[in-house]
Amino acid sequence: MTVTTRALAESDRPVWEALFAGYAAFYKVDQTPQMRETVFGWLMDQTHSSNCIVAQDATGAVIGFTHYRPFASQLRAITNCFLDDLFVAPSARGSGAAQALIEAVKEVAKANGWGVVRWITAENNYRARGVYDTLADRTPWVTYDIKL
Repeated sequence: MTVTTRALAESDRPVWEALFAGYAAFYKVDQTPQMRETVFGWLMDQTHSSNCIVAQDATGAVIGFTHYRPFASQLRAITNCFLDDLFVAPSARGSGAAQALIEAVKEVAKANGWGVVRWITAENNYRARGVYDTLADRTPWVTYDIKL
């Protein structure tokens, strides 16, 4: 399958919403239409740090997305890139869409002079981790959350 990538467009909203809802369901996160409205607004706002790239199959159908944003590394005095979310439609898994999306974010990061592309995934997300392990180095860092 031929996969291409491009920036999210306003016209992609219905398919992006369906994919984003699928992503939330995968991680068992309750998500409302208002939450998707907020995130889509961030993605369409050129002054917001959130960005989105979509993957398309050979017919032009959107089959996946990734959200990413810059973040500062004070220790190294550089800007890095955080890949927040990545989701490929179940019917398109194994198509190379995940790799294409990560490569597209990597190219954006390079073009901006950012130092590293970083992301996290669930420990039990074995299928995705199988892809990620071929594209990046797993780090020894442990993450913590404080819910507010």
